[in-house]
Amino acid sequence: MRFTSLVVELIRARPRLVVWLVVLLQAAMWLILPMLLYRSPPGDIATVLAFGREYQVGTWFGPPLAFWLADIAFRAAGNHVFGVYLLAQICAVVTFWGFYQLARAIVGGQQAVLAVLLSMTVVAFSSPGVEFGPLVLARPLWALLLLHSWRLIGQNRRSAWFAWSIEAGLLLLTTSAALGLLLLIAGFAVATARGRRTLMSLDPLYALLVIVVLVLPYLIWVVRADVLAMPPLPAIDDLSGRAMHWGGLLGGLLLATTGIVLMVILNSGAFVRKAEEAPIIYRRQIDPLARQFVYTFAIAPALFGSLIAGVFNLERVTGGAGVALLMSGLAVIVATGDLVYLRRQRLLRTVWAAAVAAPAFVAIAATLFLPWTSGAEVSTSLPARTIAHFFGDSFERRTNQRLRAVAGDPQLASFVAMDKGRPHLLLDATPERTPWLSLAKFNETGGVVLWRASDTSGAPPPEIARRFPGLVPEVPRAFEWMVNGRQPLLRVGWAIVRPKAP
Repeated sequence: MRFTSLVVELIRARPRLVVWLVVLLQAAMWLILPMLLYRSPPGDIATVLAFGREYQVGTWFGPPLAFWLADIAFRAAGNHVFGVYLLAQICAVVTFWGFYQLARAIVGGQQAVLAVLLSMTVVAFSSPGVEFGPLVLARPLWALLLLHSWRLIGQNRRSAWFAWSIEAGLLLLTTSAALGLLLLIAGFAVATARGRRTLMSLDPLYALLVIVVLVLPYLIWVVRADVLAMPPLPAIDDLSGRAMHWGGLLGGLLLATTGIVLMVILNSGAFVRKAEEAPIIYRRQIDPLARQFVYTFAIAPALFGSLIAGVFNLERVTGGAGVALLMSGLAVIVATGDLVYLRRQRLLRTVWAAAVAAPAFVAIAATLFLPWTSGAEVSTSLPARTIAHFFGDSFERRTNQRLRAVAGDPQLASFVAMDKGRPHLLLDATPERTPWLSLAKFNETGGVVLWRASDTSGAPPPEIARRFPGLVPEVPRAFEWMVNGRQPLLRVGWAIVRPKAP
């Protein structure tokens, strides 16, 4: 007798319900976990908030939209980082819902669920999704852009042009990689007969007009700031190192899809004699253009994104791993065929749950156990709110004025910039990155300078002392980690630059 689990029947009967359940459960997990475990925001969230509160049209970090949205979410939550965590998970939900709609248009609702389930095992969509910023905001925009691109090219739905133009404009306001991603879509359209037919109308011109209107302020800033220059090409002697770097980035993307590879192997019929007894998820024969569309956008963003990052020696894949690997699950489903056999159902469910939950267990272990087994610092264990409150309150008590600016160690200074008064952040080592505040203005308005103290004397590092002559250090302040373990207390050196009398 053939056994069919309740999960398989739900996929067949209520595919949308299954998608909503798994996506919302994952979002809830990564909304609750940081609130319980993290005493300081992960990644560059504090810096994103410090730049977002300035509402600059453009910054050294790129287009402004992610920074603006982060600040709005932070203020809406009462100056609490919960708002940013919530915004990050909204991006995750919209990403997978847009991806499901795209997969549903290509392989049908039932196999679209399998595509979503496979893509959820990609590491890029778990813990890194908490670190809201341009890379996280680009994911839902890219998913929606691909959805409406398919509706335009594959389904000839001209009504999708307006949504496509809005998403393209917002993507250009989110990440510097947007132009390359849009060129990929344009290249696919030009390379296919149906794509060229889609472009042979006035609709693309109207869409281009909408995009220009959306990004015009940022374009003006780019021209005035003179940031259009390309990074220098590598020298001949550096090519081997850059090639190794490219290989490392590409290998990292492949490693992130380990969950998909493992589930495909476990579901293989190579070791099962009676494949006909396995439940089947069926789809109608798909359009050959759809197959080309899926393979193109499953391979091209990862290949070219890693290549560009390797050539120009960038730290991460251009556009982010979430954009590069979004279509990986759908590509596997398309390659599988019209009939997908679900063998070893209990084992598949267990492996899928483990792949989705593993990053959460890693985060828990790193927070609770790493301080006891290693001297390595857990960045999310720094007491950010305590640090911000102490230095903001100390400045106010000493000067009878609220803290207006903070400088010194970028990580510690960005924490203080999250305090209730939202002081301005000055990156004094690279002041061109924070054009809203100069060293001269900082010395005039006053502020706090922070650094990590190596001893109880609290003497500032030579580079900070050189940038702030006459700095009088205070007694260093020690802070406890969330889990102290074998780590010494976090000792912060500090000094007050008193505001000049008007």
